[in-house]
Amino acid sequence: MAKIAFILLCHKDPDAIIKQAERLTAAGDFMAIHFDARANPASFAMIKEALGDNPNVTFAKKRIKCGWGAWSLVQATLNAVEAAVDAFPRATHFYMLSGDCMPIKSASYVHDFLDNDDVDYIESFDYFDSNWIKTGWKEERLIYRHFFNERTQPKRFYGSFKLQKQLGLTREIPADLQIMIGSQWWCLRRRTIEWILDFTRKRKDVMRFFRTTWIPDETFFQTLVRHLVPENEIKARTLTFLVFSDYGMPAT
Repeated sequence: MAKIAFILLCHKDPDAIIKQAERLTAAGDFMAIHFDARANPASFAMIKEALGDNPNVTFAKKRIKCGWGAWSLVQATLNAVEAAVDAFPRATHFYMLSGDCMPIKSASYVHDFLDNDDVDYIESFDYFDSNWIKTGWKEERLIYRHFFNERTQPKRFYGSFKLQKQLGLTREIPADLQIMIGSQWWCLRRRTIEWILDFTRKRKDVMRFFRTTWIPDETFFQTLVRHLVPENEIKARTLTFLVFSDYGMPAT
């Protein structure tokens, strides 16, 4: 039977996080939590105290200061995934969540659903040929190096971009990768997760590339899954219901 390790990235509302963890682990599933290192330390202490005795909950060993559109979100996810892989050897699937997610189906329904089809669920569309990006930059996200956060350091972010563009400082995408894009909310099988972690250790060139792309949480896992997993074992959809505007703002 499927056993899910929920990968939870969160940064606020400790009471809601505690309730979310208790509800999702009540049926025997697991959870690995990454609580943003920028957030209130008292909130994190409250979560750890409340969930510390729950054997189905673990925490990322290293917490990251996260920023929108930055590599830090991917690194935080990887840290939580590694903690889940180590802590929960019986987990068959790893399901990415935010603190705002709650189930609308029963645990038994979800387990049966995952047992019925041996596939990974992740939006994964060709970066250049699809129309997934509705507005704004496309190629620029990849071929220029983004060292600064667009939300917190806009002058440096756009100044660095302008300088690179003026000097023609573009770079090549790793030749063996087809860049894919999609929602950051996925559900992947254990084998796929282990392949991804192994890839991150072996392919330092790819890791260097993605660390300075813009909004890599929409491309990193999406690209690696397509690179590592046979096409007939991927369903390009998310199991999480969500609605975003063309400008990337959540409507749900």
